[in-house]
Amino acid sequence: MKSDWKKVEEVLMDGGIAVIPTDTIYGIVARALDKKAVEHVYSVRGRDEKKPCILLVSSFGDLIALGIKLDKNQKEFLDNNWPAVLSVVLPCNLKKFEYLHRGTNTVAVRMIGSRNKHLLDLIKKLGPIIAPSANPQGLPPARNRKEARKYFDDNVDTYICYGTREGHPSTLVDLSKGKIDILRQGKEKIKHP
Repeated sequence: MKSDWKKVEEVLMDGGIAVIPTDTIYGIVARALDKKAVEHVYSVRGRDEKKPCILLVSSFGDLIALGIKLDKNQKEFLDNNWPAVLSVVLPCNLKKFEYLHRGTNTVAVRMIGSRNKHLLDLIKKLGPIIAPSANPQGLPPARNRKEARKYFDDNVDTYICYGTREGHPSTLVDLSKGKIDILRQGKEKIKHP
């Protein structure tokens, strides 16, 4: 398995894209700080150009790299709840990251923990990654490599398979407006500060 993850690391470093198992379902991933690779994911998925992708991070330092500044309440909430299968909408309004926030001035971010060692190690080495589900917009998420290949074929540079995944979406919370707004309740229960 390690060699698969090494290959993904090399592909992403080289500006490529990959289908990998995330902490929820299979995702189609690229380095978040590589604008060309991010646009390639949008193109391959046929994703709505105005819709930001979820970002996976390994630490609070990754948020700083994305120009995200947390206020006291946001930091406290995240300290109590991360890492977890919890995606949080945060303000991200730097012009240079418009290709990530797609004009919304917010991004949804999820911190990966040590339960997902390979994924965590990958993000630690490469920085934040975008990770929308592995499917063309409007179709069901791929549950394994075979389904992902049917969707994307050679338009994706490499694939990792960990069997079939019937994952649940992450819990989604909006912290961008100064209050805790639960947009989607997934498996993860929220701990209020």
